[in-house]
Amino acid sequence: MLRRCIYISWLLVALQGRRAASEAATLSLKGLWWLRNGNGSVALSGDVPGCVHTALLRSGIIQDPYYRFNDLAYAWIALDNWTYSIRFKSPFDVSLWEKVSLVFEGVDTVAQVVVNNVTIGKTDNMFNSYRFDITDVIKEINAIQVHFVSAVWYAAEQSKIHKAYQVPPECPPPVQKGQCHVNFIRKEQCSFSWDWGPSFPTQGIWKDVRIEAYNLCHLVYFSVTPHYARNTQQWSLEIESDFDVVSSKPVSGLVKVSIPELQTQQTFTMKLHPGEDHIVLLVNMSKDVTLETWWPRGHGNQTGYNMTTVFVMEGGYKIEKFSKNQWNSSFSEGVQLDSSRFLSRQSDAWHIWQDFMFACALYPTDQSYIDSVKAEITHQMKRLKSHPSIIVWSGNNENEAAIAANWFSIPHMKMNIYVKDYVTLYVKNIREIVHAEDKSRPFITSSPTNGAESVKEGWLAHNPYDTHYGDVHYYNYKNDCWNWTTYPRARFASEYGFQSWPSFSTLAQVSSEEDWSYVSNFSLHRQHHAEGNDQMLLQAGLNFKLPQEKDPIKNFRQTIYLTQIMQAQCTKSETEFYRRSQSEIVNGEGRTMGALYWQLNDIWQGPSWSSLEYGGKWKMLHYFAQHFFAPLLPVAHEDKGVLYIYGISDLHSDQKVTLRVILYDWSRLEPACTLEKEGVIVKARSAVPIYKEPVSELLKKCGNCTRQSCVITFYMEGEGQLSSPSNHHFLSSLKDAMGLKNPQLHASVTQEEDHFRLLLEAAAVAPFVWLDAENIAGRFSDNGFLLTEKRKLILFYPWETISAKELENSLSLTSLTDIS
Repeated sequence: MLRRCIYISWLLVALQGRRAASEAATLSLKGLWWLRNGNGSVALSGDVPGCVHTALLRSGIIQDPYYRFNDLAYAWIALDNWTYSIRFKSPFDVSLWEKVSLVFEGVDTVAQVVVNNVTIGKTDNMFNSYRFDITDVIKEINAIQVHFVSAVWYAAEQSKIHKAYQVPPECPPPVQKGQCHVNFIRKEQCSFSWDWGPSFPTQGIWKDVRIEAYNLCHLVYFSVTPHYARNTQQWSLEIESDFDVVSSKPVSGLVKVSIPELQTQQTFTMKLHPGEDHIVLLVNMSKDVTLETWWPRGHGNQTGYNMTTVFVMEGGYKIEKFSKNQWNSSFSEGVQLDSSRFLSRQSDAWHIWQDFMFACALYPTDQSYIDSVKAEITHQMKRLKSHPSIIVWSGNNENEAAIAANWFSIPHMKMNIYVKDYVTLYVKNIREIVHAEDKSRPFITSSPTNGAESVKEGWLAHNPYDTHYGDVHYYNYKNDCWNWTTYPRARFASEYGFQSWPSFSTLAQVSSEEDWSYVSNFSLHRQHHAEGNDQMLLQAGLNFKLPQEKDPIKNFRQTIYLTQIMQAQCTKSETEFYRRSQSEIVNGEGRTMGALYWQLNDIWQGPSWSSLEYGGKWKMLHYFAQHFFAPLLPVAHEDKGVLYIYGISDLHSDQKVTLRVILYDWSRLEPACTLEKEGVIVKARSAVPIYKEPVSELLKKCGNCTRQSCVITFYMEGEGQLSSPSNHHFLSSLKDAMGLKNPQLHASVTQEEDHFRLLLEAAAVAPFVWLDAENIAGRFSDNGFLLTEKRKLILFYPWETISAKELENSLSLTSLTDIS
């Protein structure tokens, strides 16, 4: 068998004026490793971080795993046992170091680690980090093997070992085409399949791997958490440090903390004891210094302060830690940058709501499983708690609801077993660790949950979806999504949404011409949500005419476009209902103070609830979201024939605005009538009614307007640059609209620095105008809009270098009247 010796570049971290042997040294093992399968018939090099699938792809052994039906064709990869190996020369004299550790930041998932033919440890948790002592086995020339066990096989074996009772679900629904017993392995749960993604149970070293050599002690974890004491009106910083102390005697020293911008410099004494030790320091901020807090986007600045922490041990040994600290204000808003089934492709992401990795299943609680989970949660808390954008920790997704609604048909006489397991895992273990590690944020056991009410009921509420408490998840694909009365008046709508298909250009990358039909084998295979394709057409058909194009490819393109219209309009209707319910209580329900639609992005090219396609292309929903989540927004609804417009504001002060209501006849661009209401006060952080009129009276003011022939648009405008997005309200379903004409859309393209100007021209009012640059990566300033102007300027921001001619050649313009 081919063998190779790979010499790794190394980094020796040393402070000026000190001998290298008295400081820590780090050797990165990232780069090329050697991979082989169980019987040695497949051997190749692969990147670390990475996984077997990405290595096979880059070596040309397999095609794109996402192409057509390759998720099934490549199932063999996950059923094999793979080994990663590397040979390297140590760049330092190992005899000079008291301890040498092999550190894995992330191993996916079950593996045995061998160094120089000595087994030094095992891994069984993708979400934990591992530190193995290799002091006695490291040499000048070294060999490391990481022997992986198939995650599919391991999960099945763990399920068999758990003989006392079954832990459901044993397998995912057939429509998901996935693997079984994922709840028995601490691995990314959706890697065995989900209703929005494929089954690719990966193996690999998916995060950083390195060797650390040190004397005396070594800093393993470092976190900073701000606290505000309301009674004394003082800010403080809690600095937590975890050390691996290799000295046989206690180590004394000083800790110097410096934040120049806040005129803060404090020194503390410290004493570390042999083994693993933990110290906590409290730095009080001077009240005389103005401190800017960190705010979510749109509410203030994301201010950070540079802090230097220096640990000076006896004998002059130093450890320096540089960090930028943010002082949390109240809540935060996150944006995830990229996602993929193969996690080594992902970028780091910020979070608002941090779920621990348990979802839509019940889990075992045998001691080995609990021990693994405890190590996982401890590691993740230490890793993440310094981020200002995390506002809440959640034990799981929908598992309280799974027990309450008995998703898995558990006999009543056995239910107590699973209730006990639930409390053991999430309350007695995870909750205890979270509270010990982070006292600055709340922890909820599940989502949805009734919070304190669930606690009163023994941590499992009879109805976790009770709108009077906590949060709710709500999905309804059958009722008309334009009908606001179907939505729950919840305290927090933390999950809701509608499916759509990604754009044709995204699908074409992983399909062939025979697949380009809504009822093709490919389209059925790609849909992992039961009856999902039918549900999209059912919902769309309530308000739109369905495509009847004879050309199958044109019909497929139009259907994709229509599913995106449906998803965007439905999510808009639901979100606007939640936002306008924030200041109202009706029959004890309301005060909806949060709305999170599901989901942000995709992990492959297929139908899902996402607003971002795989690769980052914006669906129509994402363009809509930048409007329906605007900080200042008017929204409309009808109740018993009366039109209401609410002014919604997330701004921090009251605003005096003018409300303009404009009605358009579908057949012409000139307004049928314009109404103005001046001196409207929109209160800060609230939703208030600002306009009320019977629709029949409004139509009488506008000439020949009827419900079928006209559409209502409206916006708010204040002093200076203050204005809201323009919004609209349909008076009838668009399949009943009268007077719609082909708008004869045309766009001229010119380049301006790093973006392009598109001057859009139209001859008629056009609903859901969609600009598509096909395979040119980038985004438009707006899209999917109701066009009521003869000319409209749209900007295009490319993510790659292109010419105006290339954009012109790729650009297509579509509106609702193109559906035939």
